[in-house]
Amino acid sequence: MTVSNFQTRIRQAASDRRTLRIQAGHTKHFYGEQTNAHEVLDVREHTGVVSYEPSELVVTARCGTPLQVLEDLLAKEGQCLAYEPPHFGASATVGGMVAAGLAGPSRANVGGVRDHVLGAKLINGLGEELTFGGQVMKNVAGYDVSRLLAGSMGTLGVITEVSLKVLPVAPAEATLECHVNQAQALDLLHRWGAQALPLNASAWLHDDQSQPAGERLFVRLRGAVAAVQAACPRMVADVQALGGTAHRMDNEQAMRDWQAGRELTLPFFKSPSPDRCLWRLSLPQTAPVLNLPYPVYIEWHGGLRWLWAPVSAATTIRQTAHALGGHATVFRQPQAAAVNLPVFSPLSEVQQRIQRELQQQFDPHGVFNTGRLGI
Repeated sequence: MTVSNFQTRIRQAASDRRTLRIQAGHTKHFYGEQTNAHEVLDVREHTGVVSYEPSELVVTARCGTPLQVLEDLLAKEGQCLAYEPPHFGASATVGGMVAAGLAGPSRANVGGVRDHVLGAKLINGLGEELTFGGQVMKNVAGYDVSRLLAGSMGTLGVITEVSLKVLPVAPAEATLECHVNQAQALDLLHRWGAQALPLNASAWLHDDQSQPAGERLFVRLRGAVAAVQAACPRMVADVQALGGTAHRMDNEQAMRDWQAGRELTLPFFKSPSPDRCLWRLSLPQTAPVLNLPYPVYIEWHGGLRWLWAPVSAATTIRQTAHALGGHATVFRQPQAAAVNLPVFSPLSEVQQRIQRELQQQFDPHGVFNTGRLGI
């Protein structure tokens, strides 16, 4: 389907006062509020890499391009999407990646999706094709609208094309497995984060699946060979000073584990009970151990915390996150009967007004106002 086909569909929907839900690989349909759109606008056929300049670290692809195809292309040149976007299925697309705005284990150190968006083409609710940003690192004077599209969940228009900053694959990588409790893990991560260490990703959990069972902190280092080699014994000594133990993992096993964390296929992410929600808490990295009696998986050096908790705990969880300067999202609803629980933490009155006015500017007839963001 061409851009002109999209424009025709959008203009007709605006004329008929119908809403359209943008869809491609359908791998992230579960995320966000359930939509009330009249029709689906399928963008899977709008595919292909428009341009790729390895020496410039920039790639431009159409929205329906399979994410795996793009990553394979980059890998041939020794490059990657450094923020490790989750796929959640083989049919994940570039457009869906940007619209969802989700990043993987390395988010805390390399930035998120919006930090790597250089430019984009968008068809708004009037059927107009708009171009924002460009294909170089410094290209914006004024508002960087292209980055605004990351995480917009298809509420501003159809992202037809996007230009992304890519990075070289690090020459060296190592993962340390440390046996420490949660408070010790957070303390270590805060200390290491303030030092000149090639820290790239971290994950802590109480692991009952492995033998021996126990509390584990996994830390991934990426960077120059000398930097990684020098950091490992130094960090192991820090763990031992707290009375814990640490060792360097086999790289192949570690890669599989980080991939499972990225795609939420670790044993932790299997629902322990049909009445539990999977909560995603975005918090300051300095947030302490939470006073909540639920299983937790911690990423982003303390900045992202996953919880399995019942619907009845919603108020407590959201109040706890808010008190710490963060917010809580229902990432997956319970498997039991449907519940009327808002997915996203309520926005303030000012934030709601800004969001509504933004949507009004891009989509005055409400073609894409499907309620996906809960507004």
